[in-house]
Amino acid sequence: MQSATSLAEPRPTVADFHRVNRGGGLFSESISQWLGAVFALVAQRLGLRPTALTITNLVLGLATSVTVVALAEPVADGDVPAWVVGLLALVGWQVAYSLDCADGQLARVTGQGSAAGARIDILCDVAAQIALVAALAATAAAQEPSTPTWLVATFAGTWMVNLVTSVMQAGPNAASMVTSTSLPVRLVKLVRDYGAVVFVAALVLAVAPALVLWVLVAFTVVNGGFLLASIAFSARASLR
Repeated sequence: MQSATSLAEPRPTVADFHRVNRGGGLFSESISQWLGAVFALVAQRLGLRPTALTITNLVLGLATSVTVVALAEPVADGDVPAWVVGLLALVGWQVAYSLDCADGQLARVTGQGSAAGARIDILCDVAAQIALVAALAATAAAQEPSTPTWLVATFAGTWMVNLVTSVMQAGPNAASMVTSTSLPVRLVKLVRDYGAVVFVAALVLAVAPALVLWVLVAFTVVNGGFLLASIAFSARASLR
């Protein structure tokens, strides 16, 4: 006669959680999604629901960004070492993003997904990314007081292109402009990999905060260019 233990379903492993990840890019799949799988495993063992991870992601992301904003002037004045703020941003933003990866993994593996859970996940992502944009803009303004207002506004607007397109990719009519999965293409796509983007942003905060202004310029060009390309791609497809 089999014991109750032998009849029980095997407990999911880190690999099981990672297997159901939704990608995000080379950096995210290699680092953020694996860390997210660890968080999902711990949450499953503790009996937590996916939304608990979503809220934790929001709180940590907001706390990190608010701290960067609060320390922007002290860093610019030389009262606080830049590496301290950069390290805080690197750990805080990366862990928050990994928790964002984890909530979906936990929902899919445990069957706890819901429309309400998906909505709060998106809303928390929006709130966390608004705070991150504010942190980078505050740092740029503190380092270079003449930072153009129009640049900050354009940077903030185009930054959300990533979030909007990722939501659109989840629908039944999702399509990619570049379908190749070759390594060179995936390396190029790192410019739109959220895990890689926040890693670079935190690295600049730590090593050369005076260059954050150029981070704003670079991301504005990349995201603005992607938006225009996406419009052209979708327009051509709709006219066929």
